[in-house]
Parts: sequence; C-alpha cells; structure tokens
Amino acid sequence: MTQSWHDLLFAHWRVDVSEVRRAVPAAFDLDLFDGEAWLGVVPFRMTNVGLRATPAVPWLSAFPELNVRTYVRVADRPGVYFFSLDAARWLAVAAARTLFNLPYYTADMTVERRHDVLRYKSARRTRQPAEFKATYEPTGRGFAASPGSIEYFLTERYCLYHHNRRGFPYRLDIHHLPWSLQVARAEIIVNSMAAARDVTLDGAPALLHFASRQDVVAWPPARLGERDQRSVADAR
Repeated sequence: MTQSWHDLLFAHWRVDVSEVRRAVPAAFDLDLFDGEAWLGVVPFRMTNVGLRATPAVPWLSAFPELNVRTYVRVADRPGVYFFSLDAARWLAVAAARTLFNLPYYTADMTVERRHDVLRYKSARRTRQPAEFKATYEPTGRGFAASPGSIEYFLTERYCLYHHNRRGFPYRLDIHHLPWSLQVARAEIIVNSMAAARDVTLDGAPALLHFASRQDVVAWPPARLGERDQRSVADAR
C-alpha cells in the first residue's frame, strides 16, 4: 500500500506501565524508555491511500485519521501497538478491520487549517464516547531525531504489531524517510481516547511534536513464527 500523512500532531504522555501491560496482548513486550511507558494520540490527514501502482480514488484515498498507540517490541524489532484508529471513511474502516483485524472505528471528523494552525475534531460513532478536539501548530524549526533520544524512540518505528482474525500475532512492516519533526504547541479541549481503553492520562502531554508530511509504503502482514514468540518468552 501507499499512504501520505499530513499535519501530524504527536501528543505523548507518560502512562502507568501496569495499565498498559493489561491492555496490550501478552505476545508483545512493552518497549519502555528509561523504564517508562508512553502513549501517543496522533491526529492527522491521509492522502494517496491505496494499492501501489494503482490510481488514487479521491473520496476513498483522502480522509482524517486519529491513532492511539503505545510502543512494543518482539525480540529485537521495536514497533507500534494501536489501541484504536479512528477514520472518517466507513469503507476504509471496514477494509482495515476485515484485512488486518485492526481496531478501526468510524468517526465524525473535521480538520480545518488556517495558516499553520490546525483545528481538529473527532467523535467516534459508538455508544462508548471517544472524542478528541484540539488546536495545534508547529513552533520550531524542523529537526531529525537523534538515535537514543526520546523523540527517536517515539517516532522512528517501522512496523506495527497486532493479532489476525484467527488470533495469531503478526507484524506489518512499513517504510518511510526519517521524520522531520518540529516542536509544537496544542490546546487539547476534549480527549477521551485513552479512557476508552481504560488507560489514564494525567494532565497535559509531556511532549508535543508536529510533522508536516510523511510518504509511506506498507507491506502485507506476516504472521510471527515460533522463533519470534520464543524470543519474547526468553526476554522475560
């Protein structure tokens, strides 16, 4: 697949390790930074969503998305585990749930941009509320995160982990250039995204970063083999 991501806010909180451990399947080890677990809420817009070498369909290929994520690893491969992914296109949601068993939800979403300021609203179409409303903008010059830094740990991740519909863990690899990040500021007015998964966020985000664009390619998911799962068990 191909995707282009635009106007991303990386809002990150330190979170209780035990809460995250309860919410993440045992097949995946938590990836901690200096012993701390992190949760990210990431609003952005998507374009060019589709199969490689096929033309984009405007209505299907461009829509807002909102991710809630934490950080895991299997053996030596760090990745992302998604608690939820909200999108404004029900067909994209249905496809992602069917093909990848990812926790996608349809939401009513709007994104407005005025100069460098983004106004973002999302409300999930479910009985359990999961809403996000914020205004955000970049405030600094672009930079590439240095290996070993917290910024690198939180953003330079090139696979996601989840379970397929038969319950087997898998890895889905992606590729993109290193992120060009900017320090950001945000006014988060409503945020019940983590509470929907029983993870507590205390106060304002500890870290805020902005990225203007990232072009991505993704491969089909690959089921984790016994060697991968033994490596997780051995690491414990």
